[in-house]
Amino acid sequence: MGTYLDYNAMAPMRRSALNAMNNAYEQVGNPSSVHGFGRIAKQALEKARQQVAQAIKSSPDDLVFTSGGTESNNLAIKNAVDVLGVRKILLSPCEHPSNLIAAEQSGADIIYLPMLADGLIDITLFEQVVLQQKEPFMAVVMLANNETGIIQPLRRIADIVHENDGFLHVDAAQAFGKIPVSFGQISADTMTLAAHKVGGPIGVGALVVRCGLSLRGQMLGGGQESGRRGGTSNVPAITGFAVAANEAVSELAEFAALYGKIDTLAEMMRKFSPDLVVFGEDVDCLPNTLCCAATGFSSQTQVMALDLSGFAISAGSACSSGKVKSSHVLKAMNVPDNLAKCAVRISIGRDITDQQLKLFANAWGLAYEQATRGEVA
Repeated sequence: MGTYLDYNAMAPMRRSALNAMNNAYEQVGNPSSVHGFGRIAKQALEKARQQVAQAIKSSPDDLVFTSGGTESNNLAIKNAVDVLGVRKILLSPCEHPSNLIAAEQSGADIIYLPMLADGLIDITLFEQVVLQQKEPFMAVVMLANNETGIIQPLRRIADIVHENDGFLHVDAAQAFGKIPVSFGQISADTMTLAAHKVGGPIGVGALVVRCGLSLRGQMLGGGQESGRRGGTSNVPAITGFAVAANEAVSELAEFAALYGKIDTLAEMMRKFSPDLVVFGEDVDCLPNTLCCAATGFSSQTQVMALDLSGFAISAGSACSSGKVKSSHVLKAMNVPDNLAKCAVRISIGRDITDQQLKLFANAWGLAYEQATRGEVA
């Protein structure tokens, strides 16, 4: 089938998570039922809640299980406006579409945060923007960007927000399981997690909610998740999520070793294209992510050529209906259009070998030489 180098879109399902899900599917019982079968299902659900909470160093009561990152982001933003009275949303223009679109359609006024060329929020200007707020506000910031892997200084951002009586929503879907993530240390009011980023199943995630923060469910039904998210709990998927989350956190030290592999990959690619631009090269990034561009070698050509060579890479977010288009993240970083149109994302996991990366670099180099000689459209 080839070599999969698109872990930021979705990590392969962990065998341990799949086994846990299969075992859960063999059990009958709705966790909302009061009979013995229902109680067993409820015990499995609450065990999973404890496991995920432990992985992010929070209380199990803080977790609301959802259908994934998009729902969690939507729930946090809509709740901020409808329940917490937020009238201004301070939004990083590098956010995931589920944050950008939810904020833009929330009814609140949007203030796009100033970004530096290295992909970090301009903290000095951010603080000035916060100090100008006279109405209830919320800042929405990703911990780690899904396209570039750039990590934001969230603790400093949280301090500025809370010193000025604002709320902070953190999308940690891409960071969780790749770097240490502690809900308490980040000091967010709400935080998003997604199972499929850590080797769990698609279609399940969580919104972590600070103790004491009001949260009104948008999915209405039988009062599940303490009335914060209606609908029958997907116990098998939540069980798989919990197993994958704990396994990923236990492997963080090994995952950090991917920094070296990514650096070596960039060096190999630069042998073919010395002017290769690596976005976020001078700031903290996820260990497994290489977002780069070679002028004259379009994103679409790269994705197609490497796919034909047996390598799966991405031109950016996987949440754009399969389209290959210029990145809004790179645009926010003021990357010139001619360079942004040549950007690709390579994201790896612990099982990717040095030999696979060497073969990829050689295939990329061949495609680059063909494209720059005009042999590839």
